[in-house]
Amino acid sequence: MAGQSDPQLSVFSPSEVEFVAEDEIVEIVPNIRMDALNMICVRPRLTSHSPAPGDFGPFSPQIPSKVPLWLAVALKKRGKCTIRTPDWMTVDRLTQVLDAERESPREFQPLPFHYIEISKLLFDHARDDISDAYLVRSLIEDIRDVRFHKVETGLETISGRTHAVKLKNLSAMEVNIVRPFMVRTLQAFYKHDSPQMIQQADNTGSRPTPITDRGPRRDLRRR
Repeated sequence: MAGQSDPQLSVFSPSEVEFVAEDEIVEIVPNIRMDALNMICVRPRLTSHSPAPGDFGPFSPQIPSKVPLWLAVALKKRGKCTIRTPDWMTVDRLTQVLDAERESPREFQPLPFHYIEISKLLFDHARDDISDAYLVRSLIEDIRDVRFHKVETGLETISGRTHAVKLKNLSAMEVNIVRPFMVRTLQAFYKHDSPQMIQQADNTGSRPTPITDRGPRRDLRRR
């Protein structure tokens, strides 16, 4: 597995999971003045006085504002803002997560559901906004490797008596890779352990082997 998505097994491709992650909210610092942007969005209002869920801005220079990741990337590409690194993407926080992951072989540390996709998009489009970018990238890759190793180890414990598997705090990409494989594995166990199939196999094995009629026998005579 090694953290790679097999297109034959995954429910969604990595690019599709990344597309979903682009709706995650991040904070930007604009360097321009711009009116509010009115976008179509299906999310409900939090309160009657809160802005519409698809409205972002207005934007003023050096005044932080929260926008979807896709909008932050679009403004960043045009040189109209910087993107603030999320709190969990610091060297200190990631070091703590990595140590905790290594110390807890059966537990996954809480991280944003789209931490893999968010970090990839930020490294691709806003690397200059990330402090200690090389070290942060290295820590995230190490965390991914440790977590995927845990997943693989957990899958090895699945047996025919397994009815459900609980993996708490998995990310979107990890779930996307694990879910199809796990479902097929459990289906295979249920198929082979089905009482009806076992009974059929037993009945087949207990039946006497039919003797093929090879014609009349010839008496052997002594000379």
